[in-house]
Amino acid sequence: MTLPRPAHQRILLKLSGEALMGNDAFGINRETIVRMAAEVAEVINLGVQVAVVIGGGNIFRGVAGGSVGMDRATADYMGMLATVMNSLALADAMSKAGLTARVMSAISIEQVVEPYVRPKALQYLEEGKVVIFAAGTGNPFFTTDTAAALRGAEIGAELVLKATKVDGVYTADPKKDPTATRYDHITFDEAMSKNLGIMDATAFALCRDQNLPIKVFSILKDGALKRVVMGEDEGTLVHA
Repeated sequence: MTLPRPAHQRILLKLSGEALMGNDAFGINRETIVRMAAEVAEVINLGVQVAVVIGGGNIFRGVAGGSVGMDRATADYMGMLATVMNSLALADAMSKAGLTARVMSAISIEQVVEPYVRPKALQYLEEGKVVIFAAGTGNPFFTTDTAAALRGAEIGAELVLKATKVDGVYTADPKKDPTATRYDHITFDEAMSKNLGIMDATAFALCRDQNLPIKVFSILKDGALKRVVMGEDEGTLVHA
């Protein structure tokens, strides 16, 4: 019997730092990160190449009060370091799930993680390793959403997967409006005209210009990542 083939061969998974908190107020929830690693392992075992960009809100939000009045660039560099911590934790969880993960940082911390080098990242992906891109773009004033769009374009990803706490893009906030409905798919231009706030403007424009589709889905739903990769009806596709 021929097994169904994945719809995508190389993906960029964007995780928010908050996704790692589980039900905790801040930090990294061990059960949550182990479950995420298992979901990625399931996709890797299908032969899909996976790169990950992760935010730092779960850590930086805990110290954000101290950043009030701080220079914006300094605060952004603190956030980048938080993403490195999250990336190391995720790589460790993936290792325990039987995967080989490599953390590549946009800022130089060579005693801890590798520097980002595009050809090396491509080599790791082709070898079946998970590549975790840490420290955003390496520049202040840019979000990890922008880092996901940039790295996705650089590695030739077929799809950017934006993992959220909501199972797609809705006509309105489903928590506030019970009549809100989920879009199965929507174009970049429609999403911009409706001001749906899927990603920040820089990231969104980069994906649109590079014709790099975005799939918004819930990381909280078991098996959702696999269903997206297999091309099943999961989440919302944003496309040209």
